[in-house]
Amino acid sequence: MAQVIAICNQKGGVGKSTTAVNLGSYLALSGKRTLVADLDPQGNATISLGIDRASLRVTIYSSLVDGISLDQVIVKSVMEALDVIPSTTELAQAELKIANQEGREYLLSKLFQSIEERYDFILLDCPPSLGLITTNALVASEGVLIPVQCEYLALEGLNSLLKTVERVKTAYNHSLCVIGILLTMADFRTSLSQEVAGEVKQFFKDLVLQTSIPRNVRLAESPSFGRPICLYDPNSSGAIAYSNLAKELLSRSASKPVPIEQRVP
Repeated sequence: MAQVIAICNQKGGVGKSTTAVNLGSYLALSGKRTLVADLDPQGNATISLGIDRASLRVTIYSSLVDGISLDQVIVKSVMEALDVIPSTTELAQAELKIANQEGREYLLSKLFQSIEERYDFILLDCPPSLGLITTNALVASEGVLIPVQCEYLALEGLNSLLKTVERVKTAYNHSLCVIGILLTMADFRTSLSQEVAGEVKQFFKDLVLQTSIPRNVRLAESPSFGRPICLYDPNSSGAIAYSNLAKELLSRSASKPVPIEQRVP
């Protein structure tokens, strides 16, 4: 049975897609059957894994709106052990299309029932919003991974996100938990990254993962080549960090999840 993890933050540019792609690739390298579901209309995870979006006949939109089986949507990535549910800009219309459907919050959860036995991990790359697609992702998941950029106003919006997670947990998915908060784009040579990290750890304590993701040119370059960092530059600092993140996640998956706490002022 797959462990489904929503990679979520309503702020854009915090490293959600980068994390979905590269965490997924290292989970696959560790021998775990892994699927990345691109739920963002920008399709960054799709592109980053070497998939030509112009050639796609069906996408996650086809499943959510038209009821197409995920079997027909899943494609192979540039890595043999890593599959992808692709997305295109068409997904931006999905929330309006499904808004009046009965059980609209459970559409993704029902779709995954047919494939969850095939995978060890399913990573959901959520859009930068707290709308119906993100709600579906949280309902379908057992854990939430929250990337937080080591920049000014890093905590902005996190209270809203955690309230959304708590609301979904109460109303739809009682097993939902926060797996961890991941510091991204960190440069601990600067006082800003140090201050942001300290602030996040002060409020969230054990929720903050030990692994942090550095600001790394090779990580930024790899999507344009359609390759995860483990293939593009496995010796870079970004590659080492995501390798360590996969190991930490596997370790945390074997232990009891940390409860959600409202600690943002």
